[in-house]
Amino acid sequence: MAVLGKIRALGPVALISVIGLALFAFVFSTGTGTVTDAFKSDEFNQSRVAIVNGIEMDRSDFMRNVDNIEQQNRGSRSSIQTMNSVWESELKKLILQSEYEKIGISVEREMMRDLLRNNLSSFADFQNDNSEFDEQILNQFISNLKEISPETIELQGSLVNYESWNNFENSVASQGLEQLYYNLIDAGIHTSLFEGEESHYNSNDLVDFRYVKIPFSSITDDEIKITKSDVNEYINDNESVYSSDPRRDLIYVRFDEKPSETDESDFMTALEELTEDRVEYDINSNEKITYKGFKNTENNEDYINTNSAIKLYDSYVFKTSLSPKFADEIFNLDKGELFGPYKEDGFVKTTKLIDTKILPDSAKVRHILIPYMGSFRSGPNDSKSKDEAKKTADSINNVLKRNRGKFNSLLSLSSDQVSNENDGVIEFAYIDGFAPEFRDFSFEKRVGAIDVVETDFGFHIIEILSQGTKQKAIKVGNLALKIEPSERTRDSIYSLASKFEIAVNSDNFREYAKEIGMKVSPVNNIAELDENIPILGKQRNIIRWAYDANTDVGDIKRFNISEGGYAIVMLSSVNDKGMMSYDKSSITALPIVKNKKKAEKIISNTNFSDIDQIANQYGLQVESALSVNLNNPVISGVGNEPSVVGYAMGINKETTSQAIIGESGVFYIYVTERRKAASLDNYMSLINNINSSRTSQIRSNAYNALKDKAEIVDYRATFY
Repeated sequence: MAVLGKIRALGPVALISVIGLALFAFVFSTGTGTVTDAFKSDEFNQSRVAIVNGIEMDRSDFMRNVDNIEQQNRGSRSSIQTMNSVWESELKKLILQSEYEKIGISVEREMMRDLLRNNLSSFADFQNDNSEFDEQILNQFISNLKEISPETIELQGSLVNYESWNNFENSVASQGLEQLYYNLIDAGIHTSLFEGEESHYNSNDLVDFRYVKIPFSSITDDEIKITKSDVNEYINDNESVYSSDPRRDLIYVRFDEKPSETDESDFMTALEELTEDRVEYDINSNEKITYKGFKNTENNEDYINTNSAIKLYDSYVFKTSLSPKFADEIFNLDKGELFGPYKEDGFVKTTKLIDTKILPDSAKVRHILIPYMGSFRSGPNDSKSKDEAKKTADSINNVLKRNRGKFNSLLSLSSDQVSNENDGVIEFAYIDGFAPEFRDFSFEKRVGAIDVVETDFGFHIIEILSQGTKQKAIKVGNLALKIEPSERTRDSIYSLASKFEIAVNSDNFREYAKEIGMKVSPVNNIAELDENIPILGKQRNIIRWAYDANTDVGDIKRFNISEGGYAIVMLSSVNDKGMMSYDKSSITALPIVKNKKKAEKIISNTNFSDIDQIANQYGLQVESALSVNLNNPVISGVGNEPSVVGYAMGINKETTSQAIIGESGVFYIYVTERRKAASLDNYMSLINNINSSRTSQIRSNAYNALKDKAEIVDYRATFY
């Protein structure tokens, strides 16, 4: 839209010229850089998702991996989160692959055999009669897979085919290569005796000192002069801190589709009409017919499930399960009595007490579960039909009714491995969300009862061992209507949003929003592959727009919000890869430069060399720091001050230090005591600890260094 606007601004003659030149270029250009060639360039190559050190990351393979992980996660992570996880994994493979080729390491046949042996030695399918891993059995398995491809074979409870097996082997080989590469790095890691000794003394050498801290805040901002060049100098000296990947800043105004007071009143009226009986004239019988409402209906379940936005919860509840706001009124209703209408959680409701019962609040049972093929969470080995499972359950039940002592000996027949570990015993509260049939038997039958109960999981043989405190429970039905904005309200909100979009521009966006009483929300530092915008939630469409080459700073666009309503969004800032803008960098750089200037001012103002005199000059108290060490340079009541503690370890006793610029102010210290730790006979445990922690750190640092150095062309934003 921004580009079109600029072209239109050129006028009709220029517009014709631009179009003519574009057509000319398209028809006649054949060399590098033409329009035709552009569609052949990397930017438009649909077969790759990235190029890493000259190696292509195949798009179809990448997306297949993302889909597989998404299926495994079952919606626990968003698509973008899953994609980023797969990206980091695949990126690491390609970066390390480049290194493998440079140093000439690969997985040879013998190494691959060892890797497979290590990964599969515990698999019973590949063991001989002596329970030992047998390579011939493995080879025969692979040969069979290849022969029947693409058919599958069951392995360890999962189905595999020749393609998935090859993927597994590739994964094993990749892990083996990675381990070999890191082993080579580990071989160069060495911790010296000196480092072991240093670690010991840094932790155990202690120092006591008196100090005076002159806080930076003792100098006001008016007393110092800071120029833009001062801040820029600091930023340039700390380039790594103030460089970043591309980022976008947005501001937006949100127009929510919320029900009006009139909408709420209309829903309340509709609910009242559903509560009362209604009389209608029947033209066929020429008579008036009365249709019972919620108040007088005898079939509560059908009436609620037909007319209510919330279906009947066909169970009893204790008072603690009710909304605290209305619990007393609802719990004390008489059978058949109504409470309402009232508003709760975006609904208007009328509640009816259907029944009361005295129930225990908890139950302790033991059970044996016999599943059948197709029952919920049945496994590949659950091959019984429903009738066969029922017969087995009945048979077990008959045995136990004659002799309860045989229960544990029959547990091996149960598929509930969790409860089996506790002798089949389960203890649970009424409200814990167990299968209704299981719960009703456990709470409504007497202690000692045993019987077969069917649930979606199969057939349970349940014995009630004990029950908790019995108390009143009620069954209620809620006639509920969800309060939603009417078409009239939706039209009004759309009109408001559209008027705002038309009226605003980059200069008056904030002022106009304030004028009409709307809140402007800023969103900073959005990455190209982010998916969430604060408050608005998942909004990939907005982020794609912000990164579109045709979107300029100051451009404004209206977006639909999935929850209902609109967001009018303006792109407020573009930060390309490289150094952050001065405005953004100065947010953190300016306070640091200020403190540096204030420290210089404090030092120049200090007139004495004695710590007590310095304290008197500033009207401060001399404080004490006791038993401080280098490995934990924390001053009690002040915080982390490594420069101060480091200085204390290095100066002579009973000498006032020079000015020390710390984290929170300028310090002057006077060392009163230094206690040297005793040497150790052996430092190997310290050396080993350092070596262990250093190994994982160096591995991580090595990969991060390779990643920083790698040539990565990332096209993910084109597809996601």
